[in-house]
Amino acid sequence: MVSSSVIALLTPDYIRVDADIDSRDALFQAVGTMFAGEALSAQEIVQALKTREALGSTALGQGIAIPHGRIKGLPEARAAFIRPAQPVAFNAPDGKKVSLFFILLVPAQATERHLQLLAELAQMTGSRKFREALRTAPNAAAVCELLHRQADAI
Repeated sequence: MVSSSVIALLTPDYIRVDADIDSRDALFQAVGTMFAGEALSAQEIVQALKTREALGSTALGQGIAIPHGRIKGLPEARAAFIRPAQPVAFNAPDGKKVSLFFILLVPAQATERHLQLLAELAQMTGSRKFREALRTAPNAAAVCELLHRQADAI
């Protein structure tokens, strides 16, 4: 069984379904707003995501992307799941638009943990049946339940 570290971060508070997002910039703005507060500003979050995306698309194909960024001063990793109302162009290697976004923010120094969380997300989304279930889940609670079941299954 894979460590449930990503699952612990993906609570209903950080899950959005049918979000009104129509571009990469709109996605990053939504993430910035979602996580802004205390020590983080929305602008810092957006910039971290844009900086990473400038190195190459974080889209994996099959309608999945895992935008991520390192943020100085972030005390611990944070994660979100966003399913836009309509798929978004995201420079995926297969040319398909992205309908499932897993977002990961990690402290600037968290190299090993960062890679473990990315690998866990990639492994979880390998199942076509799971991806389709995420695309049709009616709400954040249902997405959260699917994520927990998938983590237990791998």
